[in-house]
Order: sequence, then structure tokens, then C-alpha cells
Amino acid sequence: MSAALLRRGLELLEPPGRAKAPPGLQRGRAGPRAAGAARRRKRAPESSRNKATVKGRVVKSAIEEYHKKKPVNHLRENLQYMLKGRLVADKAVAEQVLAQNRGRKSKDQPPEKTEKKKPEGTVFTEEDFRKFEREYFGVP
Repeated sequence: MSAALLRRGLELLEPPGRAKAPPGLQRGRAGPRAAGAARRRKRAPESSRNKATVKGRVVKSAIEEYHKKKPVNHLRENLQYMLKGRLVADKAVAEQVLAQNRGRKSKDQPPEKTEKKKPEGTVFTEEDFRKFEREYFGVP
């Protein structure tokens, strides 16, 4: 599931009073020119000195670098976020989320439910079967 679909599903499950997702989960651009501005900000602070020289270089601790790049487990925060609401979605909202994730092809559509016919009971009794057996097959 893509992040956009997940975000859209979470928006549907939001209580009516709250309009936006928490700032940690919200990610977006300020406008159409924000991407260009971000690119310019990244490119601007370049120094012209040679990075290969030793002079003025600070020795970095390998352990500190490892801890910086170590993946952070967000399970606890995510569980708290998911469990704090305990909002049960309406049936219509759940159907809307499922419809968004479903494709348009016929193979993606759920099969139509057909009512199963209950097997009808027989109108003949055991005595009728014995009588038929005697008449037809001649068994006494």
C-alpha cells in the first residue's frame, strides 16, 4: 500500500473535530515552487576548498556515526497513535477505503454473492420407496 493511500485512509478515519494529521506524520510542500527552492538550498552552501586535505578536518567517531545512521524503531509511537483513538469507522467509510484500493478491472472486483438454495427435503417417505421397489423390481 502506498503512503498516499495510507494517508487518505487515515484522513477518512479522523474524528470530525480534527482536520489535520499530527505534524510528525504530515509531509507536503508549501507550494508549486517549493521543490525548486529546496534544490537551491541544497546546492547553495558549497565551499570551494579541497575536501581531501587533512588540515582543519575533524575526526569523527565511528560509533557515533553508526548510532546516527542506525534505524530507529517507531513501533511504540505508532502503536500509541493507532490505539489512542479507538474510533470505529462507519460501514460506508470502510467501503470507501476498500473501493479506493480496489482496481477497475473485472478481476479486481469482488464476486457477486449469490444466495445458496437450500436443499429441498424429499416428498417421499421410506415406505413409498419400499413400495416402489416391490412394484418395479419385484422384490418382496
